[in-house]
Amino acid sequence: MADIPDNLRYTKTHEWVAQEADGNFRVGITDHAQKLLGDLVYIELPSVESQLTAETEVSVLESVKAAADVYTPVSGTILEVNAELNNTPNLVNEQPYGQGWLFRIRPDNEADFDDLLTHDQYQDLINE
Repeated sequence: MADIPDNLRYTKTHEWVAQEADGNFRVGITDHAQKLLGDLVYIELPSVESQLTAETEVSVLESVKAAADVYTPVSGTILEVNAELNNTPNLVNEQPYGQGWLFRIRPDNEADFDDLLTHDQYQDLINE
């Protein structure tokens, strides 16, 4: 069974979103997604200061089994990427909600967080 923290929000494309104290969002992929992908070997991260629209491709994850796109959960500006993943992409497998985060984004609208899936809604999605 996948680990689904209840303090985060989720997308239908299996990204998690944490709202930080400064109003920005930290984004990664869920435990469910990393288990489906298998061992990650390469991660293409977005460019810092990129302006993105919600639900657009922002990153690519490559595993020994497949490649998968990551989508930005909200419109905004990329503030930071997890450069540690360039050398150790398997951090996403080991700690998807911790050291395996992908990027931080300054949302155009902080209220977009409330439009994302709750723990229970995401649980229902992966149980379908």
